[in-house]
Amino acid sequence: MRILAIESSCDETAAAVIEDGRKILSNIIDSQVETHALYGGVVPEIASRRHMEAVVRVTELALCEAGMEASKLDAVAGTCAPGLIGALLVGANFAKSYAYALGKPFIPVHHIRGHIAANYLEFPDLEPPFLTLVASGGHSLLVFVRDYTDFEILGGTRDDAAGEAFDKVARVLGVGYPGGPKIDKLAVGGDPSKYKLPNSHVKDAPLDFSFSGLKTAVINLAHNAAQKGEEIDRSALAAAFCSAVCDTLVPRLELAAQETGAKRIVCAGGVAANSWLRAALGEMAKRVDARLYLPPLALCGDNAAMIGAQAYYEYRAGNLGDLGQNAYATAEISEVICRKNR
Repeated sequence: MRILAIESSCDETAAAVIEDGRKILSNIIDSQVETHALYGGVVPEIASRRHMEAVVRVTELALCEAGMEASKLDAVAGTCAPGLIGALLVGANFAKSYAYALGKPFIPVHHIRGHIAANYLEFPDLEPPFLTLVASGGHSLLVFVRDYTDFEILGGTRDDAAGEAFDKVARVLGVGYPGGPKIDKLAVGGDPSKYKLPNSHVKDAPLDFSFSGLKTAVINLAHNAAQKGEEIDRSALAAAFCSAVCDTLVPRLELAAQETGAKRIVCAGGVAANSWLRAALGEMAKRVDARLYLPPLALCGDNAAMIGAQAYYEYRAGNLGDLGQNAYATAEISEVICRKNR
């Protein structure tokens, strides 16, 4: 089964053709990073307009790279939640209309389900059930994947997501947007023990995260140093921040692995590209005697290949949309977002 997938939930306009949920025939990404870097973060209205300009072009490129005629597609999928609502509407409505014009099924896909499915493209042997850490710009979750379309949330962030904290700390350290890769690069060679940063715990919720205090501690440290005329060791502070993020995420994932007995552990989302986190997860997997699945760096960020991978399993489960399908700025990963189920 060959599915054309469209992704536009934030600041990447992407299109891909995926075969049977496991094979990438094409994967095209048009990034808006340079545009939004001028403003220090994503400007929703600009993102929406750029998606409108790019979506036809990236779709044509994806079909060309896959060597596919549109008429030979079996279905069309689009990200319908969660994300920036204006951006989502561009991609979702385009995909929906494209499917209607071809007379093919339309498959609405949850963006975070897609991030998890990115691992299916890299690991042919990966099948549910498994435990997942989702760490991205807008989400930090512990999820038990019971089946391809059956998700149980075990824990999540009470405030900022890990990726959001990276972006805000990057701004304070003056390295710009996007924060994740820039902080990771800045932290190389830094001494993480030079600065002491907090590790927040949520009372009576051992699997929940909190990054607000960590983010605020870095901001206050930098501002206090500036007021005193002192110079910050930016590399050491970046390293301390990366280490603190790992100290927040990894122990909770380890606890969840112990509680569920999971022997397959998956990481997903943009923060999964962080070198500190990847190393810490590798050590954790050894401690709990589990196999760790990490997506390749190219599939950690937003892309349409992951949407096409998950779309295959949504199709098999009968989760199809129609012309009345809407997009939603928020939706739990456990929700089925096709219109007939909302």
